[in-house]
Amino acid sequence: MISLLAVSFAASVATARAADTPVEAKILLNTSESWDGAAYERYPAGTPELTVLRLVIAPNTALPWHQHPMPNVAYVVSGELLVEKQEGGAKKRLVAGDVLPEMVNSVHRGVTGETGVILIVFYAGVKGMKLSD
Repeated sequence: MISLLAVSFAASVATARAADTPVEAKILLNTSESWDGAAYERYPAGTPELTVLRLVIAPNTALPWHQHPMPNVAYVVSGELLVEKQEGGAKKRLVAGDVLPEMVNSVHRGVTGETGVILIVFYAGVKGMKLSD
């Protein structure tokens, strides 16, 4: 449903843009699977709660291994981040402007380089649910 709304909005904005209005939309991510290719099975049951975090992670930092119980996506504002999956060792390097669909219930971590990183992370959970374990 959200994907259909986003596409519909983007299409209407594109039409509006053609008419010289000051709005431009660009879909940054449209997916039903995380960065490692695992399909999102479902949203958690309960009253929806959206959370948006701005994370500033210092240079040369390895975050603790963790997992998320709900779908979420990270947008890299600045810097560079290496994400790695604990099982199997899959890795992905992100730079400013990249968008990452995070894994659900799969242990992973992020490691910053010399410059650190600023992320905006959007979580789609339910009331009372922890963002990560």
